[in-house]
Amino acid sequence: MARNPVLRPKDATKRGAAVLSICAVLVACSAVERRNVDEDRPTDTRVAIHLSASAQHEHRAVMLQHLETVQMIVHALAEENYDLAKGLTDSHLGFFRHRELMVRQQPENFPPAYHDLAMAHHEAAEQLARIIPTKDLKQILPQFNNVLKACVACHLEYKVKATS
Repeated sequence: MARNPVLRPKDATKRGAAVLSICAVLVACSAVERRNVDEDRPTDTRVAIHLSASAQHEHRAVMLQHLETVQMIVHALAEENYDLAKGLTDSHLGFFRHRELMVRQQPENFPPAYHDLAMAHHEAAEQLARIIPTKDLKQILPQFNNVLKACVACHLEYKVKATS
């Protein structure tokens, strides 16, 4: 007969925090959905950026990589692995990564305002990387929030469309 695992207080706290985080995301998503349904305007008013199918695929891969990196940074911070959090931020979200990726994404097809938002995102990431070594979450979390705000600002403004 299988034994029930005994939850240690630390495990219960981590699980409780994870459940609360998931609930917060679901509530936020449903609030956005309600806002779009309630407003008397088209749901999607973002500016389309037209890319070839291959450039669109590359761009989507970059966006997914950013999202995975954000998740890994959160995990590293939760585990108090500040070196890993800084390394991920530097290597995946900073300016170096931006320059490397834009070469493969038809940068000439992106409007200047998109580049401004992308640069704001990378600057916020660079600032986050500089603050992580303090190991002070009261300093780190507001800067991490600035990174997320930069992500959201861009995603609210633009969408990628494949060219015909």
